[in-house]
Amino acid sequence: MKMLTRRKFIGNVSALSVAATVMPYRLFASPLKKDIGIQLYTIREMVHDDLPGTLKLLKKIGYSTVEAAGYSKGKFYGFTPKTYKRLVKDSGLKPVSSHCRISIENARQVCDDHVQSGAEYVVIPSVPEAERQTADDFYTLAEKLNIIGDVCRKSGLALGYHNHAFEFEQIEGKTPYDILLENTDPEMVFFQMDTYWVVYGGKNPADYLKKYPGRFKLLHIKDMDDSPQRRSTEIGKGIIDFQEIISLSEKAGTKYLFVEQEEFEKDPAESITESFDYLKSILN
Repeated sequence: MKMLTRRKFIGNVSALSVAATVMPYRLFASPLKKDIGIQLYTIREMVHDDLPGTLKLLKKIGYSTVEAAGYSKGKFYGFTPKTYKRLVKDSGLKPVSSHCRISIENARQVCDDHVQSGAEYVVIPSVPEAERQTADDFYTLAEKLNIIGDVCRKSGLALGYHNHAFEFEQIEGKTPYDILLENTDPEMVFFQMDTYWVVYGGKNPADYLKKYPGRFKLLHIKDMDDSPQRRSTEIGKGIIDFQEIISLSEKAGTKYLFVEQEEFEKDPAESITESFDYLKSILN
C-alpha cells in the first residue's frame, strides 16, 4: 500500500493551493446536490501524521464532510471531542459521523462524546466474529442495535450499522443482512451500506436500495477493480455502477456520501481527488 511521506504531503498541499487559483471550476464549484465526504480511515497515515493539515487538503480538493474512524477512550485521534470539532470546522469541513465501538454498556458515554464532537451519526463498523456465528446471533444483534439506537436517539444522534461481506453469507438458510434490516426499528437504527463489500458478498447494492427504501442514510462509496484480487480502487475506475446507486440514493434515504478506498497504486492524495471529481460529475 502506497502512502504519503510528510515531505510529499506538504508538497501536495502547496500544489493544490496553486491549482485552486487556476482551476476554480473543479475545486470550488457550485453547491452539489449531495455533499461529498470521506471516511478518514482512507488516509489514516496522513491523519495520524498531521490531522489539521490533512483536513485542509481535503477542503482544497472539494470535500465538505468527514467521517471519523479514530475514537478511543473519549478522544478523537488523540484530541478531545471539542478540539476535534474545532479542527474540522476551522478547516471548513463538517464532522458528520464517526465509526466507533459502541455497546449497551458504554452507549451513554459514547453519545456524550460524539455530541461534543459535532457528529450527527454514530456507526458500528463491524462485530466480532465470535458474535456472528448463527442466525440467532444476528437476531440478538438486532435487539442490541435497537436498544443502543434508542440511547443515541435520546441524545440527538442516529445509530448506524456498517456492513462487510460476511452479512451476505447464508446462515441456516437466511441472509444475516436481511435479518438485521427486518428486525431493527427504522426509528432507532439506520444502515450505512458499503458498496464494495456488498458486491464482494455477491449482491447488488441497487437491489437493497430498492427493497429497503429509507434505511440507508449514509453510503460508503467504494469501488472494486476488475481483477481476481478484487482490490479497492478509485471511484469510477472499477466495476460498480455508481450512476445507478446515486440515482437511487434519494429514495433510499441517503443524506451523505463518503468516499473510501483501502488500497492504492498511486499517491493517495491523487486517488481521493480522482474519486471526488468522478462523484461530482455524477452529482452535477
